[in-house]
Amino acid sequence: MIRRLLLTAAVLSVAACNAPESAQAPADAPAPTPPPAAEAPAQPVPDNVLTANGFGPLRVGMTTAEIEAALGPDANPNAVGGADPASCDMFRPSRAPENMLVMTNDGVLASVWLTRTSTIETDRGFKIGDEASAIKAAYGAAAVVVPHKYESAPAEYITVWATSERTGPAARGIKYEIGMDGKVKSIAGGGASIEYVEGCA
Repeated sequence: MIRRLLLTAAVLSVAACNAPESAQAPADAPAPTPPPAAEAPAQPVPDNVLTANGFGPLRVGMTTAEIEAALGPDANPNAVGGADPASCDMFRPSRAPENMLVMTNDGVLASVWLTRTSTIETDRGFKIGDEASAIKAAYGAAAVVVPHKYESAPAEYITVWATSERTGPAARGIKYEIGMDGKVKSIAGGGASIEYVEGCA
């Protein structure tokens, strides 16, 4: 009987020695590092704000027919939007918000403009009437500031590019026109045409 007990103890001792290392981790071993938390998905941009790519259903690069399908035809077809509308035109689609204009170059949407008393905001939450100082503080070094072409300081233009390209077809950005009161008087979002200062010029 004693011999049988000794044999059983020996077998158990050998089994313990041959157990996998993971089962014999020392008590003072550090706890395994938990996997990194998944990054929060980027928040979608609301449809009712102006971005460097357009506004709502309007996207830079759309044809005039696509603009009209999205927000209707020119609300004031008798108005002159440019000296040569086939080359450059500005108009308000009939279902677009008040004081919003679209600019087309060669029949393609080039930029979207907010004027006068528009209450539409940019994707950074700025709108007409906001202080230039707040815009500069929000964008920091990304803000490109140049003097206004026709008005005295503090009138100026604050442009923020979303792309490294600023003159070609891939250029995208937002420009804030600042008046002599130091506040935003117009905003343009889209391609290189946002740098136009006289409508289609």
